[in-house]
Amino acid sequence: MPRSLFTMLLVMLAGSAAAWEEPARGSATRGALMDAIRPIAEWKLGAPVQFVVHDLRREGNVAFAGLKAQRPGGGAIDPRQTPAVARGEEDGSFDISEIFVLYKKSGDTWVAVHYSFGATDAWWSWEPLCREYRAVTPGACAPFD
Repeated sequence: MPRSLFTMLLVMLAGSAAAWEEPARGSATRGALMDAIRPIAEWKLGAPVQFVVHDLRREGNVAFAGLKAQRPGGGAIDPRQTPAVARGEEDGSFDISEIFVLYKKSGDTWVAVHYSFGATDAWWSWEPLCREYRAVTPGACAPFD
């Protein structure tokens, strides 16, 4: 992730009074959130992937994640060697292993509703998304409060 975007994300989300929680490592909720984005990440980046969690927030039936995809054991993903490039969806010229996700719980299942690979802006701060996801992106949505 570009350092400036990660720094901006931390500043925007840090320090806000929030009721959200970070699902604990090894918890069923954390596993379900990672499992919801995994098939999408593997389709784009190739299997297998594991995630380094930069940010994970859940409140009620919505959640937000800032993730870095890697190969098991910490191996970097070469964007030029991904299925997305092979299919012509990406050109391989930039890092698409940084993933941002907005989730919604549907029944007992977490669904990755909005997501991006290699985003260079905080698209989740868009007012229509803030209406639904403000609880997990409070700093990003502050201009609309």
